Amino acid sequence: MRVSVLQENLQKGLSIVNRAISSRPTLPILANVLLSTEDSRLKLSATNLELGISVWIGAKVEQDGAVTVPARTLYELVSNLSPERVDMELEVRTQTINLRCGGTTTNIKGIDASEFPLIPEASADGVAVPAHEFREMIEQVAFAAAKDDNRPVLTGILARFENNVITLASADGYRLSVRKAYIENPVKQIVSVIIPARALQEVARIISDEDELIYISMPEGRSQVMFHLAEVDVVSSLIEGKFPDYEGIIPRKKSTLTTVYRDELLLACKRSEVFARDNAFTTKISIIPSDDGVGPGEMRVRGQSNEKGDNESLVTASVDGTSVDISFNIRYLIDVLNVIKEDQVVIETNTSTDPGVVRPMRTDDDGLDHFVHVIMPMRGG
Repeated sequence: MRVSVLQENLQKGLSIVNRAISSRPTLPILANVLLSTEDSRLKLSATNLELGISVWIGAKVEQDGAVTVPARTLYELVSNLSPERVDMELEVRTQTINLRCGGTTTNIKGIDASEFPLIPEASADGVAVPAHEFREMIEQVAFAAAKDDNRPVLTGILARFENNVITLASADGYRLSVRKAYIENPVKQIVSVIIPARALQEVARIISDEDELIYISMPEGRSQVMFHLAEVDVVSSLIEGKFPDYEGIIPRKKSTLTTVYRDELLLACKRSEVFARDNAFTTKISIIPSDDGVGPGEMRVRGQSNEKGDNESLVTASVDGTSVDISFNIRYLIDVLNVIKEDQVVIETNTSTDPGVVRPMRTDDDGLDHFVHVIMPMRGG
């Protein structure tokens, strides 16, 4: 193999594929990145057997070939090379790759490419979703997935394709996040799979502002999902199991509908958190309509610590319905407010023991309930 690439492109490609490298690989080869030539480009691949990432970068290929080298070593080296052309040549007999850049010459010992696990390539035949919208969808559900493995299905995100709608849903037993979007070409049959939240978070990080579409496909019989971008492929294993009935978790009844500016409520929640963290993050939310039913109502956010003191913030709100006191884990409320882009949010409540629902206030109505977040109440506060 003899190939030349720009240092900037090589560094960027390595930073992407290294996301699939485990901190404690089970096999020595899994600590390596595969370098191979393909269609006058250099292909970089890495995998931990559950997540695989491949990146193609422009290159001048003088001789085809392939080798695997330690991913961390190569990335640290390339990151410190001058921004010039990098010439790489493989000594097949010793499986050593020679890198030359400016006045620097480096030899890195590798492992034969034949030992590297096969990473299937995705294609543009899957479901096409606008890339920037899919990135936002992931951001609005991934944070609500469970972090521990007590119930493996809850560490994943349900992806459901039905007609011309894609739905992502996550839940950890205390909250539920559901995000929907339209897709241009309807699917022929309903498909539901559970994708590890970490895999989707990596996909979100990889999507660039230049990417227009991402193609999602699920090869039959392989228990895998594949994501295809212009220069990057991501392949992830699926999680086996049955995801909870998320539609049944969303409350249908509400006695109070409160509309408030997102930024004002977020700051109030952050002030409350300073004290609520000593009380299991329990924060009391009091929603009070106006006395005359015409003027603005209010939302009081109160966090208390037996040792440090307390904080109460008053936020002006439009309240339609009866007054209610309800306690939430304030971190959960902060989490969802952080991923809502709209200026105003709508909070639906019923009683102090019923779940609360948070939605962005949308000015356009295209017939789809794009984002809904459910938070279970806490006792006390």
